[in-house]
Amino acid sequence: MNFHDFVVKDIKGEDYPLSNCKGKKVLVVNTASRCKYTPQYAGLQMLYDRYKDKNFTIIAFPANNFGAQEPYSNEEIAGSCSVNYGISFPLMAKISVEGPDAIPLFKWLTNKAENGVASVGIGWNFRKFLIDENGRWIKSLPSNVSPDSEEIVEWIEQ
Repeated sequence: MNFHDFVVKDIKGEDYPLSNCKGKKVLVVNTASRCKYTPQYAGLQMLYDRYKDKNFTIIAFPANNFGAQEPYSNEEIAGSCSVNYGISFPLMAKISVEGPDAIPLFKWLTNKAENGVASVGIGWNFRKFLIDENGRWIKSLPSNVSPDSEEIVEWIEQ
C-alpha cells in the first residue's frame, strides 16, 4: 500500500481519494485550532501559495488527540481556518491520528510495517509527513519544524 491507495473525508464530509495527489509532493500535517503551533497555519498557507503550481500540495488533518486542542466541529474548523488564515489547501474532516481509533492513513504514516520506511509517534499537533510524487513515505518532521524550514523547502524544490 502507498499514500495514493487511501480515501479520506474532506472537511465537508466528501470522499477525497489521495490518488488525486499522484504526481505531487505532499506535506501531510495533523492540526489543531487551540495549539501553540496553530499560527503555523499561516506558514503552511504561504508555502502552499508559493509551490501549489509546482506539483506540491498540503493536506491538513484536524485532530483532537493532544491536549483537547481541537474541540471544534468540522464546520467551525473550516470557518476558523478560512477567516483567520485564508486556508485554500485541502482541509480534511476532524479525525483521530493515534490509538485504536486512528484512521488507516495515520496508521500507515506512523507504522514501518505499513509504510516500509519508519515508525514514528505523532507526539503532538502539527507533525509533518513528507510524501513523494509516487505516494512513498519520505520523512517525518516534529511539530516545532516551521513550514518554511530550509529542510521542507529544499525537499519541495528537489
